Amino acid sequence: MEGSLGFLFLAFLIIPLPNFFIFCTGHSQLRCIDTERHALLTFKQDLIDPSNRLSSWTGDGDCCLWEGVVCHNLTAHVHQLHLRSFPPPGGFATYEQYEAFERRSFGGKLNPSLLDLKHLNYLDLSFSNFSASPIPSFLGSMKSLTSLNLSNAGFVGLIPHQLGNLSNLLYLNLHGYGLYVNNLEWLSGLPLLQHLDMSYVDLSKASDWVQLTNTLPSLFELRLYYCQLRPFIPPTPTVNFSSLLTLDLSENQFENTSILSWIFGLRNLVSLDLSENYFQGGPIPVDLQNMTSLSHLDLSGNKFNSSIPNWFYSFSRLEFLNLGFNNLQGTISSAIGNLTSAIRIDLSYNELGGKLPRSLVNLCNLREISLSSNKWSQEISEILESLSGCLSDRLEILDLSSSQLHGHLTDELGVFKNLVELSFSQNSISGPIPVSFGNLSSLTNLDFSDNQFSGTLPQNLGQLKNLVELSFSQNSISGPIAVSFGNLSSLTNLDFSNNQFSGTLPQNLGQLKNLVKLSFSQNSISGPIPMSLENLSSLTNLDFSNNLFRGTLSLNFGQLKNLVTLSFYNNSISGPLPLSLGSLSSLTSLDLSKNLFNGTVPQNFGQLSELDSLYIESNMLEGFVSKSHFSNLTRLNTLYAFGNRLTLNVSHDWIPPFQLEELSLRSWNLGPKFPLWLCSQMNLQYLDISNTQISDVIPPSIWNLSSQFQHLNLSHNQINGEIPNNPSILSTSLVIDLSSNQFKGSLPYISSRVIVVDLSNNSFSKSISSFLCFKTNDSRSIGYLNLEKNNLSGKIPDCWMKWNSLVVLNLANNNFSGSFPASIGSLTLLKSLHLYNNKFSGNLPSSLRNCENLVTFDVAENEFVGSIPSWIGHRFSSLMILNLRSNNFHGQIPKELCALTSLQILDLSHNKLSGGIPRCVNNFSAMATKNNSNLDMGFHPSEFHYYYLGTTVPLDSELLVIKGKALEYSTILHLVKCIDFSKNSLSGEICKEITSLEGLQSLNLSYNLLIGSIPENIGAMGSLESIDFSVNQLFGQIPTSMSSLTFLNHLNLSNNNLTGKIPLSTQLQSLNASGFIGNKLCGLPLSNKCTIDDVDPNNENKGSKHNSGLEVDWFFVSLALGFVVGFWGVCGPLLLSKQWRTMYFQFLDHTGYKLKSLVLL
Repeated sequence: MEGSLGFLFLAFLIIPLPNFFIFCTGHSQLRCIDTERHALLTFKQDLIDPSNRLSSWTGDGDCCLWEGVVCHNLTAHVHQLHLRSFPPPGGFATYEQYEAFERRSFGGKLNPSLLDLKHLNYLDLSFSNFSASPIPSFLGSMKSLTSLNLSNAGFVGLIPHQLGNLSNLLYLNLHGYGLYVNNLEWLSGLPLLQHLDMSYVDLSKASDWVQLTNTLPSLFELRLYYCQLRPFIPPTPTVNFSSLLTLDLSENQFENTSILSWIFGLRNLVSLDLSENYFQGGPIPVDLQNMTSLSHLDLSGNKFNSSIPNWFYSFSRLEFLNLGFNNLQGTISSAIGNLTSAIRIDLSYNELGGKLPRSLVNLCNLREISLSSNKWSQEISEILESLSGCLSDRLEILDLSSSQLHGHLTDELGVFKNLVELSFSQNSISGPIPVSFGNLSSLTNLDFSDNQFSGTLPQNLGQLKNLVELSFSQNSISGPIAVSFGNLSSLTNLDFSNNQFSGTLPQNLGQLKNLVKLSFSQNSISGPIPMSLENLSSLTNLDFSNNLFRGTLSLNFGQLKNLVTLSFYNNSISGPLPLSLGSLSSLTSLDLSKNLFNGTVPQNFGQLSELDSLYIESNMLEGFVSKSHFSNLTRLNTLYAFGNRLTLNVSHDWIPPFQLEELSLRSWNLGPKFPLWLCSQMNLQYLDISNTQISDVIPPSIWNLSSQFQHLNLSHNQINGEIPNNPSILSTSLVIDLSSNQFKGSLPYISSRVIVVDLSNNSFSKSISSFLCFKTNDSRSIGYLNLEKNNLSGKIPDCWMKWNSLVVLNLANNNFSGSFPASIGSLTLLKSLHLYNNKFSGNLPSSLRNCENLVTFDVAENEFVGSIPSWIGHRFSSLMILNLRSNNFHGQIPKELCALTSLQILDLSHNKLSGGIPRCVNNFSAMATKNNSNLDMGFHPSEFHYYYLGTTVPLDSELLVIKGKALEYSTILHLVKCIDFSKNSLSGEICKEITSLEGLQSLNLSYNLLIGSIPENIGAMGSLESIDFSVNQLFGQIPTSMSSLTFLNHLNLSNNNLTGKIPLSTQLQSLNASGFIGNKLCGLPLSNKCTIDDVDPNNENKGSKHNSGLEVDWFFVSLALGFVVGFWGVCGPLLLSKQWRTMYFQFLDHTGYKLKSLVLL
C-alpha cells in the first residue's frame, strides 16, 4: 500500500491517452529511427546478457518491436527502456539462489550511446548486476528522463551530482548497497520529483537531509530506509512536506527523539514507517494521535515500554499496524474493536499479557494477526473463541507462537477454513490434534513445534494438499507416520523431529518431489531407509539422526545431488558406506556417526569439494585412509572420525588441502612417528589424537602451534620427551589432556585460562612449586587438575589462593611429603580431593573445613596423624566418599560423622582407632536405601564425569578393598556402598543399628577387638555382597537370618569364637570354607559334620584335619529310607503281579487317547 500511489501516478504518466505509446508486444505503424537503433545496438555491445533476453535486438530489425523497448506511436522515437530483471516473488530461499539470479541478470557497463536517445523518458535497469561499477555521470545529461530506476543494480560508489540536472525527473530510485553521497544539494535541481527512494544509500555525511528534501514541493513518497541517518538530526523549525503521503525512515537507529516533532505535523501522511530506530524508552508519543489519515503505521523495533494508549484505538482508517519488537506492557483494551479497517495487526515480541478481548471479533476485515512472544497465559480454546465470528472465515495468518498458552485444542479450530499460515509453536498446548484440523484446506504453513501435543496425528492431515511447510517438532506425538502424508505433494519443509514416532517410514514419502528439508530426528522410527527417498531430487537437508533405523543405505543414495546436509547420527545402520555418497557434490555437512557401518572409507569421499563437516566416528570402519580420501576437501573444517579401526597411510611430507579447526582421530593408527602434517593446520583449535600408537617426541613446530589450541588431547600414547617451559605454550588452551604417556621433566607452565588439565600417568618429576606458584597474581580458571601417577616429590607450596576455581584436584600416587598447606582452604568450590598414596604427614589442615562442597575426600595411604576431625561431619554435608585408610589416625570414630547422610563409601581401615562403633551409623541414609544417589554434584551424578567442551574426563576413581581384593572403581563408583573399619583397635559389640543399612554392599570390621554376637537381624541387610568380621572376639551362633542374604558371595568369619551349626542356605554352603575356620562351627561348607546336638565342643575347626569320630547325619538316613520305601511301594506290585501290570498299561493307553483327542479339539 505504501508505494501504490506512486506507481499509480507513474502509470498515469506512462499511459495518459490510449494508443499513445506502442510496446514491444504491439504493432508499430512506423519503423524506429536508425540513429536510435544504432544507439541501442551499441548499448547492447557493452551489456552482458547471460539469459539472452536481448536476442531480438538485431541489426536490421525494428527496434520498436525489441524486448524491453517502448516507442512513441506517432514519432517512433524510443521513449522507454524496460530492462529490469525479475527476482522470485517470494525472495531468495538460499544464498545459492541469489547467486544464480545474479548470474542470469544483465551485467557489463552502460554505454554513453544512450545519450543518442534524445526522447527517452523512462529507464529501468533495476535488479541487474553491474559488477560494483559506479553510476555513470553521463546519465545526468539525459534531460528528457522522467523516471530513472537503478535500484539493486549492483552500482557502488559516489552518486554523481550530475543527476541533479534531470530537472524533469518525477521518479528516482537508487535503492541499493554500496552507494554513498557527500551531500544532497543536487536534489534541489529536481523540483518536479514525486518519488525518491535512496534506501541503503549511505547518507551519514548528509546532515541536512531534512532541509534539502523539504525543498521538493511535489514529493509525495520518500524512502530513506537504512541510510545511516544517525546519530543526531538537528531540529527543523518549519517543514513544508505538504504533499508527502509516504515516509519511510526505518532502520536508522536515531538516538534523538526530537526528530519526531516535525513528523507529527505531517497531517496528510498515509504511510509512516519508523521501525528499527531504537527510540528512547517511554510511552508512544501522544502527538501521534493527530495523524488521523494514517492507514499504515510501523513503530516496531523500538524501545517503547508503556501500555498501548487508548487513543491509539481511534485510528479508524488504519489498515496495517505494527508495534512488534518493543517492550509494551499491560493488556489490550477492548477498544481495539474500533480498528474496523485493520487488515494486518502485529503486536509480537512485547510484554503484553492478560486475556485477549472478545471485541477482536469486530475486526471483520482482519486477514493477519501476530500476537507471538507475549505473556497471554491463556487457554488456547479461549483465544480461538475470541477470534471466531466473522473472522473465522476471513483470517488468513494467525501467529500465537511463544505466548505461554496452555490447554487443549478443540474442534473449533476447524472453522478457520481460510487460514493460510498458522503457528502455535513454543507453548504448552497439550492433548491430541483434533480431527477437524483436516478441514483447513487452504493451509500452506503450519508450525506446532515445541508444545506438549500427544497421541497420534489424524489421518486426514494428508488432505491438506496446499501445505508447503509443516512442523510438529519437539512434542510427544506417537504412533507410525501415516501413509496419507505421502499425498502432501506441495510440501517443501517437513519437520517431525523430537517426538515419539515409531514404526517404519512409508514408501510413498518418495512422492513428495518438492521436499527441500526433511527431519525425523529424535524419534523411535525403525526399519530400513525407504529406497523411494532417492526420488526426492530437490532435497537439500535430510536429518534422520537419533532413531532406530537399521539395514543398509541404498547404493543409489548419491542421486540426491542437491543435498547440503545429511545426518544419520546414532542409528543402527550397517553395511559398507555406499560409493554413491561421493557423488553428493553440494554436500557441506555429512554425519554418519554412531552407527554400525563397516568396511573401508570410499576414496571418492575426497571429491566432496563443498564438504565443511564430516562425522564418521563410532562405527566399525577399518582399513587404510590415504591422501586420495582428502584430495579435493579444500573446505573441510571439522573432521570427527574416532572410534574406528582406521590407519592413516600418507607420506611424512604430506600437506593436506584443507585447514581444519576441529580434528578427532582417537583410536586411529597414526604412529609410531608423530604426524608432521598437523604442523600445516594453522587454524586448528580442537585436536584429539589420543590412543593412536604414537611413540615419538613432539616436534617443536607443534608446540609453537599449540598457542592456538583450545582443546588438546594426546593421551594414551607413548609420547616422550619434555614439554618446553615456555609460558606461550598452550597459552589459549581450555582443555589439556596429556595423560598416560611418557613425558618427563618438570611440569609445564599452564595458562590462567585453562579449564581442564590432565597430566596423570606420566613420568613428570621434581617439585611442583614452579607449576603452582607461577604468576601468583593471576587468578586461575582451572576446574579440573589431575597429576596422579607421576614421580613428583617435595612439599606442596602454599600457593593455592589463586586456584579457587578448582572443582577436582588429584595429586595421588606421587612422592609428596610434609604437611599439606593451609591455603587448601581457599578452594571453596572443591568437590573432589585425592591425596592417596603419598607421604603427607601431620594433622589434616583445619582450613579444609572451608571446602564445604566436597563430595570425595581421599587421603588414604599417607602418614597423617591425630584424631579424625569432628568438623568433617559438620561441614562436608555433601560428602559421598571418605577414605582415610592406612594413616596414623587415633582416638575414637567421631559421632559427628553420622551427619554425613550422603555418605556411600567410608574407609577408616589400617589406622589406630579405638572405642566402639558409633550407634548412630543408622543415620547414613544413602547406605540405608537401595536406590542410587541423585545428589546434585554439579556433574551428572550417575556418571561421575566432568563435562567440558565436548570432552568427558573421569571425575573420580577409588582404590577399594572389597571381597579381600584391592580394585580400582571408576565408571561404577557411584553404585558402590561400603564400610571398612578393619585393622584398628575397635572394641565393644557390633551395634544392631548397623543392620538398618539395607543398601550396604560391603562391610569389613576385621582385625579389631569386637566382642559379642553377630547382630541377629543382619539378614535385613539384603544388598550385602561381602562381609568380613574375621580376627575379632565374636561369640555365639551365626544368625539364621544370614541365610537370607541372597547376594552374599564373600564371607569371612574366621578366627573368632563362634559356635554351632552354619545355617543352611544356597549362598552359605557355596562359600569358601576358609571363611569359617578358627571357630567352633560345624556343617557345610566345613568338612566336619555336626553332631546330633549341632555342636562338637572338641572340634576347633582348624580346617586342615578331618574328624575321625563316628557321626550320624539323620537327614541323609531319612532321605535314603524314604526313597527305598517309595520306590518299592509303587514298582514292587508291578513286578510281582501280571494282572496289576496289565491294568496299569491299559490305564496309560486310555489316558493317552483322551489327551490326544483334547489336543485335536
